[in-house]
Amino acid sequence: MDGVIVRAGAVDESLLLPLVREFCEVDRHPFERERVLAGLRPLLADDRHGQVWLIRDPGGELAGYAVLTWGWSLESGGRECLLDEIYVRTPGRGLGGRALAALVEAAAAAGASAMFLETEAHNERARAFYRRGGFEAEDSIWMSRSW
Repeated sequence: MDGVIVRAGAVDESLLLPLVREFCEVDRHPFERERVLAGLRPLLADDRHGQVWLIRDPGGELAGYAVLTWGWSLESGGRECLLDEIYVRTPGRGLGGRALAALVEAAAAAGASAMFLETEAHNERARAFYRRGGFEAEDSIWMSRSW
Protein backbone atom coordinates (compact mmCIF):
# COMPACT_ATOMS: atom_id res chain seq x y z
CA MET A 1 0.00 0.00 0.00
CA ASP A 2 1.32 3.44 -0.93
CA GLY A 3 -0.20 5.19 2.07
CA VAL A 4 0.05 4.03 5.64
CA ILE A 5 -2.97 3.56 7.88
CA VAL A 6 -1.97 3.17 11.52
CA ARG A 7 -3.88 3.02 14.78
CA ALA A 8 -3.94 6.21 16.78
CA GLY A 9 -3.37 6.30 20.52
CA ALA A 10 -3.66 8.84 23.31
CA VAL A 11 -0.31 10.38 22.29
CA ASP A 12 -1.87 11.34 18.93
CA GLU A 13 -4.60 13.60 20.38
CA SER A 14 -2.76 16.81 19.44
CA LEU A 15 -2.29 15.57 15.87
CA LEU A 16 -5.96 14.67 15.53
CA LEU A 17 -7.61 17.86 16.79
CA PRO A 18 -6.58 20.08 13.85
CA LEU A 19 -7.73 17.36 11.44
CA VAL A 20 -11.09 17.07 13.18
CA ARG A 21 -11.47 20.86 12.99
CA GLU A 22 -10.73 20.75 9.24
CA PHE A 23 -13.24 17.93 8.79
CA CYS A 24 -15.92 19.93 10.60
CA GLU A 25 -15.30 22.92 8.32
CA VAL A 26 -15.51 20.77 5.19
CA ASP A 27 -18.61 18.94 6.44
CA ARG A 28 -20.28 22.21 7.52
CA HIS A 29 -20.85 21.54 11.18
CA PRO A 30 -19.47 23.25 14.28
CA PHE A 31 -16.24 22.20 15.92
CA GLU A 32 -16.79 22.03 19.67
CA ARG A 33 -13.40 21.20 21.15
CA GLU A 34 -14.57 19.87 24.52
CA ARG A 35 -17.33 17.79 22.94
CA VAL A 36 -14.85 16.34 20.42
CA LEU A 37 -12.38 15.51 23.19
CA ALA A 38 -15.11 13.83 25.25
CA GLY A 39 -15.79 11.53 22.31
CA LEU A 40 -12.21 11.10 21.14
CA ARG A 41 -10.37 10.29 24.36
CA PRO A 42 -12.18 7.00 25.15
CA LEU A 43 -11.58 5.86 21.55
CA LEU A 44 -7.87 6.57 21.89
CA ALA A 45 -7.65 4.78 25.25
CA ASP A 46 -8.77 1.31 24.13
CA ASP A 47 -11.01 -0.59 21.66
CA ARG A 48 -14.09 -0.84 23.84
CA HIS A 49 -16.01 1.83 21.92
CA GLY A 50 -14.15 1.83 18.62
CA GLN A 51 -10.89 2.74 16.93
CA VAL A 52 -9.18 5.84 15.57
CA TRP A 53 -6.81 5.57 12.63
CA LEU A 54 -4.21 7.98 11.23
CA ILE A 55 -3.89 8.12 7.45
CA ARG A 56 -0.42 8.91 6.13
CA ASP A 57 0.55 9.66 2.55
CA PRO A 58 3.27 7.70 0.71
CA GLY A 59 5.90 10.10 2.07
CA GLY A 60 4.79 9.47 5.65
CA GLU A 61 3.11 12.86 6.13
CA LEU A 62 -0.14 12.95 8.09
CA ALA A 63 -2.90 13.08 5.46
CA GLY A 64 -6.07 12.39 7.44
CA TYR A 65 -7.84 10.26 9.99
CA ALA A 66 -10.77 7.90 10.42
CA VAL A 67 -13.02 6.91 13.31
CA LEU A 68 -14.79 3.57 13.65
CA THR A 69 -17.28 3.01 16.45
CA TRP A 70 -19.07 -0.16 17.52
CA GLY A 71 -22.75 -0.80 17.81
CA TRP A 72 -24.85 -3.89 18.36
CA SER A 73 -27.80 -4.96 16.27
CA LEU A 74 -30.11 -7.90 15.90
CA GLU A 75 -30.30 -7.22 12.16
CA SER A 76 -26.51 -7.39 11.91
CA GLY A 77 -26.30 -10.45 14.13
CA GLY A 78 -24.27 -8.68 16.79
CA ARG A 79 -21.44 -6.18 16.45
CA GLU A 80 -21.66 -3.67 13.69
CA CYS A 81 -19.46 -0.73 12.81
CA LEU A 82 -20.21 2.91 12.17
CA LEU A 83 -17.65 4.71 10.04
CA ASP A 84 -18.18 7.84 12.06
CA GLU A 85 -15.65 10.00 10.23
CA ILE A 86 -13.07 9.68 7.49
CA TYR A 87 -11.13 12.69 6.33
CA VAL A 88 -8.31 12.97 3.83
CA ARG A 89 -6.81 16.43 3.38
CA THR A 90 -6.06 16.02 -0.32
CA PRO A 91 -8.74 13.97 -2.07
CA GLY A 92 -8.37 12.53 -5.53
CA ARG A 93 -5.08 10.67 -5.08
CA GLY A 94 -6.56 7.28 -4.15
CA LEU A 95 -5.46 7.45 -0.53
CA GLY A 96 -9.04 7.65 0.76
CA GLY A 97 -10.07 4.55 -1.19
CA ARG A 98 -7.13 2.56 0.13
CA ALA A 99 -7.88 3.77 3.66
CA LEU A 100 -11.55 2.81 3.30
CA ALA A 101 -10.63 -0.72 2.21
CA ALA A 102 -8.25 -1.04 5.19
CA LEU A 103 -10.95 0.23 7.55
CA VAL A 104 -13.44 -2.37 6.31
CA GLU A 105 -10.81 -5.04 6.98
CA ALA A 106 -10.12 -3.64 10.45
CA ALA A 107 -13.82 -3.64 11.31
CA ALA A 108 -14.21 -7.23 10.14
CA ALA A 109 -11.12 -8.25 12.15
CA ALA A 110 -12.71 -6.63 15.22
CA GLY A 111 -15.81 -8.81 14.78
CA ALA A 112 -18.16 -6.44 12.98
CA SER A 113 -20.42 -7.99 10.37
CA ALA A 114 -21.56 -4.73 8.74
CA MET A 115 -20.36 -1.17 8.37
CA PHE A 116 -22.69 1.80 8.24
CA LEU A 117 -22.04 5.46 7.52
CA GLU A 118 -23.90 8.66 6.90
CA THR A 119 -23.26 11.56 4.57
CA GLU A 120 -24.57 15.08 4.60
CA ALA A 121 -27.45 15.64 2.17
CA HIS A 122 -25.38 18.17 0.18
CA ASN A 123 -22.38 15.86 -0.23
CA GLU A 124 -22.93 13.85 -3.41
CA ARG A 125 -19.15 13.60 -3.86
CA ALA A 126 -18.89 11.61 -0.61
CA ARG A 127 -21.71 9.27 -1.67
CA ALA A 128 -19.96 8.62 -4.99
CA PHE A 129 -16.74 7.85 -3.09
CA TYR A 130 -18.52 5.34 -0.83
CA ARG A 131 -20.30 3.71 -3.78
CA ARG A 132 -16.88 3.12 -5.37
CA GLY A 133 -15.91 1.43 -2.09
CA GLY A 134 -18.83 -1.01 -2.32
CA PHE A 135 -21.38 0.81 -0.13
CA GLU A 136 -25.01 1.10 -1.19
CA ALA A 137 -27.74 3.52 -0.18
CA GLU A 138 -30.44 2.03 2.04
CA ASP A 139 -34.10 2.86 2.39
CA SER A 140 -33.58 3.71 6.07
CA ILE A 141 -33.72 7.32 7.15
CA TRP A 142 -31.59 8.23 10.14
CA MET A 143 -33.17 10.44 12.74
CA SER A 144 -31.49 11.96 15.77
CA ARG A 145 -32.10 13.79 19.00
CA SER A 146 -29.39 15.61 20.90
CA TRP A 147 -29.30 16.82 24.48
